[in-house]
Amino acid sequence: MERKEALSRITYLTAELQRHNRLYYQEDQPELTDADYDALFLELRELETQFPDLAPPDSPTQRVGGAPLERFTPVRHRRPMLSLENALMEGDLIDFDERIKRFLGLTSGEIEYLCEPKMDGLAVELIYEQGLFILGATRGDGTTGEEVTHNLKTVGEIPLRLDLPAPPPLLEVRGEIYLPLAPFRLLNREREENGEAPFANPRNAAAGSIRQLDSRITARRPLALFCYAPGEVIGEEFESQSTFLSTISGWGLPVNPLVRKVAGAQGVIDYFRTMSSERESLPYEIDGVVIKVDSYRLQRELGEKTRSPRWAIAWKFPPRQGVTLVEAIISSVGRTGVVTPVANLTPVELSGVTVSRATLHNWEELEKKDIRVGDTVIVERAGDVIPAVVRVLPERRTGAEQPVKPPEVCPACGSTITRIPDEVALRCLNLACPAQLRESIIHFASRNAMDIDGMGEKYVDQLLRLDLVTTVADLYRLTRADLMRFDRMGDKLADNLLAAVEKSKERELGRLIFALGIRHVGQHTAKLLAAAFGTMENLAAATAEELLTVREVGPQVAQSIRSFFVNERNRQVIARLFSAGVTPQITAKQVGGRFTGKSFVFTGSLTRFTRDNARLMVEQEGGHAAGSVSKKTDYVIAGKEAGSKLEKARSLGVTVLSEDEFLDLLEEAGEP
Repeated sequence: MERKEALSRITYLTAELQRHNRLYYQEDQPELTDADYDALFLELRELETQFPDLAPPDSPTQRVGGAPLERFTPVRHRRPMLSLENALMEGDLIDFDERIKRFLGLTSGEIEYLCEPKMDGLAVELIYEQGLFILGATRGDGTTGEEVTHNLKTVGEIPLRLDLPAPPPLLEVRGEIYLPLAPFRLLNREREENGEAPFANPRNAAAGSIRQLDSRITARRPLALFCYAPGEVIGEEFESQSTFLSTISGWGLPVNPLVRKVAGAQGVIDYFRTMSSERESLPYEIDGVVIKVDSYRLQRELGEKTRSPRWAIAWKFPPRQGVTLVEAIISSVGRTGVVTPVANLTPVELSGVTVSRATLHNWEELEKKDIRVGDTVIVERAGDVIPAVVRVLPERRTGAEQPVKPPEVCPACGSTITRIPDEVALRCLNLACPAQLRESIIHFASRNAMDIDGMGEKYVDQLLRLDLVTTVADLYRLTRADLMRFDRMGDKLADNLLAAVEKSKERELGRLIFALGIRHVGQHTAKLLAAAFGTMENLAAATAEELLTVREVGPQVAQSIRSFFVNERNRQVIARLFSAGVTPQITAKQVGGRFTGKSFVFTGSLTRFTRDNARLMVEQEGGHAAGSVSKKTDYVIAGKEAGSKLEKARSLGVTVLSEDEFLDLLEEAGEP
């Protein structure tokens, strides 16, 4: 493509992607599917790779993050980002309202206030020049913050260019970065499963995400933003807080829809009570309400004290922390086999909810905090599914408190618990563990595993409800009579499901290995193991040294495989699978083919063949189909909309082929 044509296309794609970002984030009216959006995005990134000097500063490709920084640069705020005084009860708010009136000399009438939820996140400042986002900084100490521009650019709700024909020369906007509750819980669950310490609350997660030196990590976390105040503004004037928020909302900056203008102290009290009642149903954490005098003229007249404005106050909700006793510490088994400690507590009221259990996250954390049975502890509800123990009050110990050691066997099935090296988590690796059975069956029957068509979550739940299965092997002993006990099960559905179970008995060995759910063994690794060892028996008997000879199997994966097959109950389940007629098929790998010693990577959307067929073609000629590009890669086959793998191949000088060129190479390899 010529430069002129590339510039025109980049300009079009940038504008179109920005429009769709606005429709998605600001207006909640998306016009494109994720796949269609990704196709436009990948095309833009490919053009910017070919013509880097044509990439605009507000390109949507900056959302994915860039190279890690060595450190953060200090940024001095033009106007201080002040903190707020707190009101803890209704009387404090009434006193605040009366002080305002006295200061202004008002003897009648009501002050108009703007009320908004007090987000529990990280305060930041966004700076726009001529409508272009040029710099972002944290609040810091209120006078000086840290530049986090690259990280803020990854937040989808922050427009990189304001949507207006004549933007002000300078606009500074203050806002709160936060992490919604659903992704916060998912992030913590993933961290615990990976043996990492979970975040204590969404605020810590948001702050930790924004203060990453590697913005690519920030980009993987679905952060959000609500704007709440101006900093320095040149070229635009606003009469009030409410007009400022409505104006910037029209420019594409996110504003909390729950903001309300009210009259007098009673209006504030009513708003506070409404937010208190709705707090638990919100998709994000709030810890109170912020109240501001709406008029900017009155704000200027009221002025500021040393650290806080006279015209604003934060009315905090009652604390979600409480003091209680640890009555017992028990072990709980999660859906992936992670065994975690849970504290049974003397019931305590927190924000209107009675709490009697709290997570202790993992055994290392338990030991670090030195939590014992009988301890007096502070417990907190802060954005998680169940509360957490924050800390012990050692000054209240009597000497009767008892420390608890990590369990040696799974409380759900009695299997020996394993701790894989370099992981914090303790795990039950028993394939038949009742606490993990539902997820095990769903994974086992999934399309990329044994592909039992029709065996979805609805039927798995009924299998468990009717006690028809205790391990995945029991799927192959189901009868028509068993299935007819299901809700809304007809003759044809039952026959189809039994036929799908029967058909799955002859899946490839790699699929069966993947279906077992061995930790760290994905679809591709399972296929490599099948090719290397040929039978399940050989794999089960393989030593760590033998496993390490397989390409892409490292010490952690080898240890995980050994731990799985050492478990006697897992071997029993596999034996029952075979006795039920499961006979995995082996796809022979050609030795000495034309591709022997060659490594291939496939990327982008392939139209001439599927990715699985492509890998099979390579392996039948003795080659290796890898999942990532490295210096050892010989060929990258790029389909449509190829992205980062293609970029890396070019940077490393790896040979790039089209699909047709790959087929030509394959034909040459097949010639005698």
